[in-house]
Amino acid sequence: MFLKEQIFTIGNKKTTVKYLSKSDLLSFDYKTVLAAFDTNTRKLFQKNIPVEEIVLEPGEITKKWDSVGTIISRAVKIGAARDSLFVGIGGGVVCDMTAFAGSIYMRGAEVVLIPTTLLAMADAALGGKTGIDFLMFKNMIGTFFPAKEVRICIDLLDTLPDREYMSGLAEIIKHGLLRDKEILKILNDQYKAVLARNKDVLSELVERSINVKAWYVEQDAVESGIRAHLNLGHTFGHALESVSGFKGYSHGEAVIWGIIKALKTGVLMGVTDPLWMDTVLSIVEKYSYNLETPIDLDTDDIINALKKDKKKKGSLVQFVLQKNQGETFLSPVDDKFLMKVLKS
Repeated sequence: MFLKEQIFTIGNKKTTVKYLSKSDLLSFDYKTVLAAFDTNTRKLFQKNIPVEEIVLEPGEITKKWDSVGTIISRAVKIGAARDSLFVGIGGGVVCDMTAFAGSIYMRGAEVVLIPTTLLAMADAALGGKTGIDFLMFKNMIGTFFPAKEVRICIDLLDTLPDREYMSGLAEIIKHGLLRDKEILKILNDQYKAVLARNKDVLSELVERSINVKAWYVEQDAVESGIRAHLNLGHTFGHALESVSGFKGYSHGEAVIWGIIKALKTGVLMGVTDPLWMDTVLSIVEKYSYNLETPIDLDTDDIINALKKDKKKKGSLVQFVLQKNQGETFLSPVDDKFLMKVLKS
């Protein structure tokens, strides 16, 4: 079962992860609190809540300057100051935008994140990355600004649509590949309980996933080194999202597709154990993810999107590859391998 509280040090700030009941999520000791929801997450709470609120439209298409401006305009209107609190209540989109708004409001106000999706609980809410999409490129503008608190309530997952649930599960799979074999064992051996959203199993998976994420971000707060390993599958995945106009693929679906593409790339390059890729495939296939490259997307467009990845060093994009479980490294990849992988 969950701990009640964990404290992580990310850069020069501490983030407290609290595991709370739904009734305690919106209790704050701040004079001014601005909570940002989307139209879906607002429905999870009663009509009258003890904070100022703003409700945004859901989805990746909302993750842009206009939405951040809307949040900041409301903060100005209610007289928020640097000692006020910005609260993001939702999935990765709402949490990223709210934290970004908080990070630039009067050069930085406090932020609390309340993730309502499995993806945000297991990955996006912890670590301090904030941001918005720009010119159809994922998270092109943002800051590193760790939240003061991340508040988690597993009960919020009860009404999560199946597709969003599977999207979050993708990040948990990724964390198992990176560092925690027990995550992979649970996903493999207890897949029926995972798909049924068994709360004990989910609680363990989320806590283990948070610990993996924390292990990286405590060592490397601004992604200057080892934290980049957390982008396993994301370089390919972000390119797929960008080329498809952020339509047709959830973030997690794109990441799982990207993880398999990264493993296939490593096999072609002779650096990834083929048996490891087969092991990962056998787990992923239990969850019925679509691993095919869409035939209506141009391979050259995907490669061009890959080359615009924000994590490149100089002119070279650094792909996250693996030799085996827990053996992760960065490497540039020749176009000929990318072309083979994308057309396979």
